[in-house]
Amino acid sequence: MASSLFPRQQHGTLLTPDPELAALFRSLWDPAEVNWTVIDQGRRAMEILFNEPPDILVVDNRLEDIKSTEVVTIVKSENVYRQLPVILCLDSADLEQPWNWNEIEADDFLVRPFQPTQARERVYLTLCRASRAMDANPLTKLPGNTSIIQRIQDLIDRQDDFALAYCDLDYFKSFNDKYGFSRGDEVLMMTARVIANTIRGFMGVKSFVGHIGGDDFVFIVPADIAEEACQRVVEAFDAIVPNFYDADDRERESIVSTDRQGEVRTFPLMALSIAVVFNTGGRLKHFGEASAIAMGLKKKAKENVKSCYVLDRRTP
Repeated sequence: MASSLFPRQQHGTLLTPDPELAALFRSLWDPAEVNWTVIDQGRRAMEILFNEPPDILVVDNRLEDIKSTEVVTIVKSENVYRQLPVILCLDSADLEQPWNWNEIEADDFLVRPFQPTQARERVYLTLCRASRAMDANPLTKLPGNTSIIQRIQDLIDRQDDFALAYCDLDYFKSFNDKYGFSRGDEVLMMTARVIANTIRGFMGVKSFVGHIGGDDFVFIVPADIAEEACQRVVEAFDAIVPNFYDADDRERESIVSTDRQGEVRTFPLMALSIAVVFNTGGRLKHFGEASAIAMGLKKKAKENVKSCYVLDRRTP
């Protein structure tokens, strides 16, 4: 496995009394990629696990001093370590009776006799799945900032042409202040669905939608459909967002709320500002360049109180 598959060295902890299993796992990767700490007793491992949590925990069901399922229960009962991915190593006989995986909360399992290639790929898959779950926005379930940065940088490194759109809700804070966080969350979920479903509507194109956080979203599409994508997103958003306001505010097309300086002001209905950065001809070298360009474009877009988009037309 190429080291580039891991953004950094991974640290794994393997609990097993089986030296052959320990040797197998240590042979799967170069230590610079995945470094394994092997502990032959489960109870002795608890303090080490909580003081120095690994990126992944593999527990052999042949532990002699504690059941592997008990290890999982102890680890997963600690909220701080609940997201730690855990793989169980089982014997075929262990699966003769059904397992309650909802109660055990392990993330995957391997069965003896172990096939090295399968073990390697299952461990890697579990690491990737855990990384995606940790990064996903808890409200919208869209990929979060880490995934967004990785996707942008990967496209840049491959010198792919693409359009990166930063989407920002205007007047969202005033809506939140008047209507409360619950209705604000509904607006964020609606915005996520509008963007995701609109971009999904472009059949057969490579695309990506992410949620940076708060009221900031991104989508990535081929450069040649970027403007049409923005038009569709804006039209869909503007058609839906008035329905989140009370009838009198919707009819007036404004609300009265307090601004960040504590002054009572009248605010327009929420709008969506989109800043689009193009990477064509290897123009960009680092994702930070795209963010810097987008900041200036968003300021221009926000000069319009209505939903709008601004395209960066500069060439390399």
